[in-house]
Amino acid sequence: MNSAHLTRLCAVLLGLAMLAGCEEQGSRLPAVGASIHQTSVSGISAGAYMAGQFQLAHGRDVVGAGIIAGGPWGCAESLYADLMPGPGTAFLNLSRAMNGCMLNALQSWGIPDPQRLANRAGQLAAQGRIDPVAAVRADRIYLFTGQEDHTVVPAIVAAAREFYIALGVKEDRIVLVDHLPAGHAFVTEDKGHSCDNTAAPYIVDCNYDMAEAVLRQIYGDLNPKRAETAGQVITFAQSEFLEGLRDHGMADTGAVYVPPECTTAAGCRVHIAFHGCGQNMGAVGQAFIGDAGLLAWAGANLLVVLFPQVKSTPSNPQACWDWWGYTGRAFLTRDAPQIVAVRRMLLRLSSSPSTI
Repeated sequence: MNSAHLTRLCAVLLGLAMLAGCEEQGSRLPAVGASIHQTSVSGISAGAYMAGQFQLAHGRDVVGAGIIAGGPWGCAESLYADLMPGPGTAFLNLSRAMNGCMLNALQSWGIPDPQRLANRAGQLAAQGRIDPVAAVRADRIYLFTGQEDHTVVPAIVAAAREFYIALGVKEDRIVLVDHLPAGHAFVTEDKGHSCDNTAAPYIVDCNYDMAEAVLRQIYGDLNPKRAETAGQVITFAQSEFLEGLRDHGMADTGAVYVPPECTTAAGCRVHIAFHGCGQNMGAVGQAFIGDAGLLAWAGANLLVVLFPQVKSTPSNPQACWDWWGYTGRAFLTRDAPQIVAVRRMLLRLSSSPSTI
């Protein structure tokens, strides 16, 4: 029996004693015939920036985004990004990222500038390096900032809203939630630290179901969440999606949640959830995957949830997604190694099971 058949068999043996063994052996990302053109993305902090980058890079496939404690697309890119050779651009970008795109300390210098960033997106689209900006205008956007978030301050998230408006997204398709006393974290109804906390695994209890709010804003009406999560979280080797990519920063292992119905019928949608810095599996295990609340809603609404992973390295010790260019100057485009890798994972999920 090949690995694809084994993965599908494991997915239907729910609740049986051998399930744990299936999870161990199911080391390939399964093909489930998902509907690629109904993909959505979300992320927290660096993951929020990556969610926005993936959204614009592949706007024809993405229908909505949840930007949690993150700012406008491209915020960290230096004005001199296309002029400075070598790795120097990443150092310029990192300073800009920390001071201008997290703490809002460069406001007097006009950073961030949502209109300029929208113009930059248009420039990259005209060059064919991201999908046409028009593809994003029909998306539905969820934005969140906590009142006690001192890592990415509320003004930066508000600038993300202005960026989407500058792109041409209508205001009634954008929701900005900013009334909760949350720290820098993913917010839940009943999991994690106290609401105002900012500490690993960056999950806080604010009596608010952010998972529901994100998915409802993007997809509209939802079926009620399941009291118990059916299906399984499959860990898989990310290496097969990294061929030909250099300095990608991706981890060895990723994870995906597949509702049982999605193992027997094609057409499920995919939600890609990008972890925040220090929130990867290498740092917190499956805390973000299991406690954020996405699985209960996904299982009831035929959503496959992909949890791609980056790793800690000397140049990226907190395992942040690349939103300032540590993987190279093309980090905002379809050619960015992390975007290429995640796109390949999405293509696998959308493939027919008979093709692998």
